[in-house]
Amino acid sequence: MDTILITPDLVRGALEWEHTQRGLLPHRLPAWARAQGDGQLAMAEAQPSGVRLALRSRATVVELDTLRTRVGYRDIPPRPDGVYDLLVDGELAAQATTTGGKTLLLDMATGTTETLPGPAGTVRFAGLPDRPKDIEIWLPHTEITELVALRTDGPVEPVPWTGRRVWLHHGSSISHGSNAASPSTTWPALAAARGGVELLNLGFGGSAMVDPFTARVVRDTPADLISIKLGINVVNGDVMRLRAFGPAVHGFLDTIREGHPDKPLLVVSPILCPIHEQTPGPGAVDFSTGTLRFRATGDPAERAAGKLTLEAVREELARIVAQRAKDDPQLFYLDGRELYGEADAGELPLPDELHPDTATHRRIGERFAGLTFAAGGPFEA
Repeated sequence: MDTILITPDLVRGALEWEHTQRGLLPHRLPAWARAQGDGQLAMAEAQPSGVRLALRSRATVVELDTLRTRVGYRDIPPRPDGVYDLLVDGELAAQATTTGGKTLLLDMATGTTETLPGPAGTVRFAGLPDRPKDIEIWLPHTEITELVALRTDGPVEPVPWTGRRVWLHHGSSISHGSNAASPSTTWPALAAARGGVELLNLGFGGSAMVDPFTARVVRDTPADLISIKLGINVVNGDVMRLRAFGPAVHGFLDTIREGHPDKPLLVVSPILCPIHEQTPGPGAVDFSTGTLRFRATGDPAERAAGKLTLEAVREELARIVAQRAKDDPQLFYLDGRELYGEADAGELPLPDELHPDTATHRRIGERFAGLTFAAGGPFEA
């Protein structure tokens, strides 16, 4: 087995790479943007949703040492281990998990955190076909992952760029992939595969807050197609009212257009989420059943004072896009309920009242691809 130096040209889906004591840590936001956010954003952007190693090799065995950081809640059973997806020539060929790693424990009663140390672990994929092939290893989308060492039984080179369009997507934990079973089965990953595009996923759990620094990152990042999915975090975080939300969205779009004046830009409103359709935030976690669930704690009567609900957010986003599209023919709107609506909620309810499960991620990804990448859609080839 040969040890391969892990360099940024072997990694896709990240915007920056931090050299740690153990290896290479991919980031989905640059350091200057991370410095303007909070701890929630720092944790979310370092979880490598959409980040994957992309190798061209005829190797039949690939080993990857990583040091993961898992996030858990004190006195609550830990989440399942994060999954590594191995794709060969674009097809899912194997899956694996690793051991060890650090654990970031959150105490919901006291608001404190504690980091427990742990060793690096190894994922191993063997029996790969003995021929030249493109190998992708998608990193666990819910575990901060330091890349420590890569070993193969054959030489590797970066997968060359094929000219495929780059799709940059920004959204909340739903776009990040919460409750999806594996990193290549989050809805953006599935939609990108169907659309034949390169995914850059800037979905940040709990952190799609119409932040100006995120807009500047989108502005400055090369991309052919751009989508932003806004609303659920603004509502369940109870971070602004209607008067502030509209101008903030205008400013967000203005900033993106400074760097991408004529690229297709799609604004996506929230999927159906019954707890927040007519009830404002803030949202709260609920462990009363022994599992993590969410509930809305706002008063529906406060909607008259400008408190945001998902219904109000959709109405405002549709109004803003309609207004701006008169002078911006490459600006589009998609109602999130076309991806997951009332009929879907009856068939596939949100298991924790907020996030879709694996089957629902697949449905959303297929529908998004059909509505946007197909002929007549805003992202058609």
